[in-house]
Amino acid sequence: MAWSDYTTGERIKILRGPGMTQEELAEAAGVSVATIRKAEGDRGVGLPSLLKISAALHTDVSVMLGQQEPRRAMHRDDRAMLRALSRAVHDTAAGIGGGVEPVSGREVAAGVAAAWDRYRTGQFAVAGALAAVAVQQAAAAAGAVPVGRESSAAVVMTDAYRLASYVANQFGARDLAYAAIGHAQAQAERASDPLREAMVASGRSWIYLRDARLEQAAQTAERSYTMIEPGYGDSDPYLLAIYGWHVTFAAVVAAREGDVARADDLLAQARAVAARMGRDVKVNGTAFGPVTVQAQAVGISVSTGRPAQALKAYATVGDVSVLPPAARNRLMLDVALALADSRRWDASLDTLLEVCTAHPDWARHQALPDVIARRAARSNLSASRYRKLAAILGTSHTIR
Repeated sequence: MAWSDYTTGERIKILRGPGMTQEELAEAAGVSVATIRKAEGDRGVGLPSLLKISAALHTDVSVMLGQQEPRRAMHRDDRAMLRALSRAVHDTAAGIGGGVEPVSGREVAAGVAAAWDRYRTGQFAVAGALAAVAVQQAAAAAGAVPVGRESSAAVVMTDAYRLASYVANQFGARDLAYAAIGHAQAQAERASDPLREAMVASGRSWIYLRDARLEQAAQTAERSYTMIEPGYGDSDPYLLAIYGWHVTFAAVVAAREGDVARADDLLAQARAVAARMGRDVKVNGTAFGPVTVQAQAVGISVSTGRPAQALKAYATVGDVSVLPPAARNRLMLDVALALADSRRWDASLDTLLEVCTAHPDWARHQALPDVIARRAARSNLSASRYRKLAAILGTSHTIR
């Protein structure tokens, strides 16, 4: 029986195993025993509780929800991409190489930027294939730079390794993600670039978050923005965008921890930075500004169990065209979940199907679609919707 064919409740039981009682899991997760029983009985548990349970089970929430097995179910091309990316990361870090001819620093930087563009659109497999090439080319270029130019080469290496870690994290290749972000950190330190060191710290926090290491995620997220806090008179949009995004991500981590007050406080700080900027700015794989903050506010409200507030925030997001495609897609998943939590089942499934149908390659790397579909299943709506979703996501449509 495939892992995705089990219900969420059955997967929780399996992950809990015979060595842990429901009472022990409840205590570790900080929820009631009744909540554990509801979760294992597939009787409807909110996302905040599921996040706490996954952290207590020391597993990625996507594993618990059936979107990922010990290694996420992947197409053959995806597995080949990950192997190539792994070789590129480990070989270049070890100083052994694939005989790549050095190209100019400008060409390498352009290649890394192109890979980031694909990542932001949600084309993770394509981004990974480009990142493997970019890592090798960046390493070859770094080996050929004249004395005194090492820091500029290290900057490009930082960006290439960080992208490799992001792609690996999306595919559940956690060991590769940790290795790549470690190499990115070493290169950022070599470049003496505080902004990139902050970006790397934020990336490590995201890996911790996906690995259910919430305490480390929170600590690292805080460190990522405190190290680059701008002065009162700073008006550089590049600096403000990077700082504001890191504060916003720290708010996301706090929300996942269940610390609503901390999440709201950080979100207020991010809004203040966005107001100083006046518009959204895209920089090095991230985007930040008023629209970005409000889009993240939707997800934060959903993950802290406030669907009405999430939908209210969505109504005031503004022009979402300024967001990268992947961010727009994630926003709509958050909206679909808020609608489901509000028992607006038809609207929830319509929103979910729209984003998954338009962006299937992106959707199958996300855990939320399965959460929303299984929650909406209790509404007894048309089974044809679930079959369509199952075909897109590559999961079982059997809802039990």
